[in-house]
Amino acid sequence: MSSPDREDHRPWGYYQVLVDEPGYKVKTIVVYPGKRLSLQRHRHRAEHWFMAQGQAIVTLNEEEIGLQKGQAIDIPQQAWHRIQNPGKENLVFIEVQTGVYFGEDDIERAEDDYGRIA
Repeated sequence: MSSPDREDHRPWGYYQVLVDEPGYKVKTIVVYPGKRLSLQRHRHRAEHWFMAQGQAIVTLNEEEIGLQKGQAIDIPQQAWHRIQNPGKENLVFIEVQTGVYFGEDDIERAEDDYGRIA
C-alpha cells in the first residue's frame, strides 16, 4: 500500500491522500467555513463522499442536497458536482474515488471561485 501524502492546500481548504492504490484512492478533505470547491466533473472516476464533521451543500448536476455529519452521497462518473460549507466550523469529509485514473488533471471545471478555469 502506498504511503500517505502530506496536506495539499487549496484556496477553499486542504486535502490529504490516505490511500492511493490501483482502482481506488481515499482522501480526507477539509473545506473552510463559507468556502466551496469548483463545479466540476471527472471523466475517469466516480466518488463517494462521507461527511465526518460539519454540514455541506452538495450540487449534483442541477440538484442541491444538504448533508450533515454521518450522511453520504455518491457522485457518478461524468456528473457535475461541487461541495460547499455553509457552516461556521470546518467541513470534513472522506472521499473514496473508484475508476481507472485519479490524477488531478482529470478535472473539467464549469465554475470556479478562484479563477482556475482553463
